[in-house]
Amino acid sequence: ISPVPPYSREQPIFTTRAHVFQIDPSTKKNWVPASKQAVTVSYFYDSTRNSYRIISVDGTKVIINSTITPNMTFTKTSQKFGQWADSRANTVFGLGFPSEQQLTKFAEKFQEVKEAAKLARDRSQEKIETSSNHSQESGRETPSSTRASSVNGTDDEKASHGGPAEAHLKSENDKLKIALAQSSSNVKKWETELQTLRESNARLSTALQESAASIEHWKKQFSACKEENDQLRSKIEELEEQCNEINKEKERNAQLSRRLQELETELQDKELELEELRKQGEIIPELMSECESVSEQLQAAEKKNKDLEEKVRTLRTEVEENKHRQTNLKTELKNFLDVLDGKIDELHDFRQGLSKLGVDN
Repeated sequence: ISPVPPYSREQPIFTTRAHVFQIDPSTKKNWVPASKQAVTVSYFYDSTRNSYRIISVDGTKVIINSTITPNMTFTKTSQKFGQWADSRANTVFGLGFPSEQQLTKFAEKFQEVKEAAKLARDRSQEKIETSSNHSQESGRETPSSTRASSVNGTDDEKASHGGPAEAHLKSENDKLKIALAQSSSNVKKWETELQTLRESNARLSTALQESAASIEHWKKQFSACKEENDQLRSKIEELEEQCNEINKEKERNAQLSRRLQELETELQDKELELEELRKQGEIIPELMSECESVSEQLQAAEKKNKDLEEKVRTLRTEVEENKHRQTNLKTELKNFLDVLDGKIDELHDFRQGLSKLGVDN
């Protein structure tokens, strides 16, 4: 089986992209990445062989070439990872998908292809059984000539006896002759089929030789395409380097453009500030005159403030003196009240004495 399917025989029926892994042959547990990045994974159908394959190529390296059989099973081990075992390749393939939806589509296509492979196997078995039945029926017909010759021999032996058995043997001999004629016609038919098979075999040999020549031609074209592909890759790498340089220059130009815009904005701000300073410079004489008048007013206010402070100090002094006088007056008033209380007590006593005197009289 060719790793890269010729388009005249195999056609892709489903294509996706995934990261390809293979089971570690030593541990049978760990996964070994078969591709450094996501690659194309496709289902191919071979109409000549009536078979299905999963094929993936990374550059010029074939990393998956798995023929699907009805016994295979695709298992989802996570939301974005699935695997299947290939007994012919003696390995287990694993695919990591960018999304769960792509994994689901791949699994559904695997089940469809598996059912189609099972149906193709059943049909091929039916054809084999039918051809084997035909061969068995042909084998049953061929011994009739032998039986006829042996029966003829017995007829010759029994013909010497005569009697009623001779008529019976003659009828049997006629029947055997008819069977012999049929078998001879079958032999002619088989010879015709054999000749047809020989001719088809010759055509197949010629086609095989032509296909071998075409394979050599395709190999040469493949090597030429590979060389051309390598040249194109080198050119693409050079162009990518040039593109990278151009992108760097574009980025530098963009940075310079942004810096230029910033400087222009700063220049506009400075011009506005300068214009404001010019306007302020024009009103400086007015401000100077106002400042002088304000200074005179301030001096007058300071003088008034000093006079007011002097008055405040005088008033404070008077307040202190009034407080002192008030304190003295309170003291004198208290003393007077004490003396008055004493006088009132004396008058009370005197009144009581007069009252007693009046009672006595």
